[in-house]
Amino acid sequence: MRLQHLTLLMLLFICLGCKTQAQKMKFEYIGDAAQQKGMHVWGSSPVIGKDGKTHLFAAQWPTATQPDFNGWYKDCEIGHYVSDKPEGPFEYVGVAVPDKDGLFNSPHNPTISNLDGQYQLCFIVNENSDLKTQRIVMYVADDLNDTWRPAKGGEADGTILRQSQDPNVWNYTARLGVSNPSLIKYKGKYLLYHKSVVRKEPKGYVYSYGVVVADSVEGPYIHQPTRVTEEAMPLEDAFAFTMKDSVYMISRDFRASLGNSGGGLLWKSGDGFSFPAEKTVRAYEDLQHYVGEEYLKDAVAYRGKKDGHLERAQMLFIDGKPAYLYLATGVQVKPGFGSSSHVFKIRFEK
Repeated sequence: MRLQHLTLLMLLFICLGCKTQAQKMKFEYIGDAAQQKGMHVWGSSPVIGKDGKTHLFAAQWPTATQPDFNGWYKDCEIGHYVSDKPEGPFEYVGVAVPDKDGLFNSPHNPTISNLDGQYQLCFIVNENSDLKTQRIVMYVADDLNDTWRPAKGGEADGTILRQSQDPNVWNYTARLGVSNPSLIKYKGKYLLYHKSVVRKEPKGYVYSYGVVVADSVEGPYIHQPTRVTEEAMPLEDAFAFTMKDSVYMISRDFRASLGNSGGGLLWKSGDGFSFPAEKTVRAYEDLQHYVGEEYLKDAVAYRGKKDGHLERAQMLFIDGKPAYLYLATGVQVKPGFGSSSHVFKIRFEK
């Protein structure tokens, strides 16, 4: 397999302990992360547990139930995977969050965080496979033994965020509810980023991100009136993180704003409430860029093209520094396996 490195010129973005010279961030492809035979595994959100092991939480559903990949919002559950090291191999532990009933349907797109000595697992659900009803749930726990409970500031089932019913809030016109959460702590506040597909003038819709804010990690969270990204640069699957005094998001380049749609973008904000398009750079490329065309020549494309769109970016921090990046793709080279996630090692060079 041909391994390649993608260098990001981060002169305006990341400087770790260096006042005079910025650093370059490079992604080294390691290999497969979470996967299961007969299952689609979509996205992997990592955290290091109290046991020192790396835990992944990923969306998963049987490949046989929906041949058109639509099982993600019909038959999904959240799986739990564990490894002795961030690079794997990962062992499947079991179901962390099952599909409960029609009103708590198909838990999907999890993101795990560890704030204030507690673990938070955020994900989306819908009602009766209707995407217009998407909402965000937050579970919390003191350990990673899948003993999750609903967040105190949410509804009884853990629902922490729904589409705003206030016409003065940016996602009042959303057609697919709220989805794809990412949680951070920034300057003493808790910020929960989320996606909505909102009306675009004079016609159409655009994928945008907003943020809700709370004084406590378990909420309640308050809608902010304006979105944090610009209409001219749509995005999908953003993962938020903090470095120094800035907030960043890494996301899929959904409409090929700075390259093909198989790669991603890196966004920067000085306050967490606005991510200007002019400060956004290309982050990563499609899977083919790293593994080579020959490796994928006999692959099955369950979602997207054969070059392997990389989506659902999630980062693992070690000692306060980005160390690994996990990305999902709908392209698979192993017979009998569905979509899976891949792991990249992050290196910094002057």
